[in-house]
Amino acid sequence: MTADEKTLIAEKKLGSIRFRMHEIIFEADTFWGKFFDVALLVIILSSIMAVMFESVEEIVSKHAILLKRLEWFFTVIFSIEYLARIFSVLKPTKYIFSFFGIIDFLAVIPTYLSLFFTGSHFLVVIRIVRLLRIFRIFKLARYLGEADILMKAMRASRYKVTVFLEVVLVLVIILGTIMYLIEGPENGFTSIPRSIYWAIVTLTTVGYGDIAPHTVAGQTLASFVMIIGYGIIAVPTGIVTAELAKIKDQEKITTQSCPHCLAEGHDKDALFCKYCGNELNSVSDN
Repeated sequence: MTADEKTLIAEKKLGSIRFRMHEIIFEADTFWGKFFDVALLVIILSSIMAVMFESVEEIVSKHAILLKRLEWFFTVIFSIEYLARIFSVLKPTKYIFSFFGIIDFLAVIPTYLSLFFTGSHFLVVIRIVRLLRIFRIFKLARYLGEADILMKAMRASRYKVTVFLEVVLVLVIILGTIMYLIEGPENGFTSIPRSIYWAIVTLTTVGYGDIAPHTVAGQTLASFVMIIGYGIIAVPTGIVTAELAKIKDQEKITTQSCPHCLAEGHDKDALFCKYCGNELNSVSDN
């Protein structure tokens, strides 16, 4: 066997390993892909809990060494995972400068920075952002399609909702002014802006109770505002729901990630990336 043939075999073997790693690390359509994501999320949550405990003085006084070891343990795991992600993609810079690539980097760098800057290790709480990966677990990526439908409905109803909010704004100004005239400063309504604040709190059914009417007329108006509040809450929901009914159902998508451009959101039967045109990974075990 010639040197060129050995090199070719080595490259094919390396490519196969990289392909398999990409399928496990970046996708969740396979058993090992799901297992990897679930394990990763458990580790992320565990590391965040460790950081939270480290901020509790009573716990630190008893388990400072253990917490420090745990932090370095999690950091090493995330460092290995970060390097594995870089290795498994065909274009490393594409991943490194992607949203999750930056988040993954920020998840490991604080602990190393703590060697030089005191207190910087608390920045590891940014790891919570990585929980966004949960959308890829158990083929939950289909909900991204549902989220897209919801966004379209919200965009379509934004003008109606804007007009509705303008009406509500005018209403609370009127109600707040009337309440100011009825109750006055002696009952806590010291100004029209404060009275408008009361109207907003009451109309939205929040009811902090820090300011309340004392006269019969004021209490009657407050009752009227409370009743209106229940009806107002349902209006924007109805507007968005009506728009949702107009949008056609979207095709289901998978968690497949293109090894070339890292794009997700491909159709279930897709063989090639809809964004860059390159071949996708094939799902070999479900």
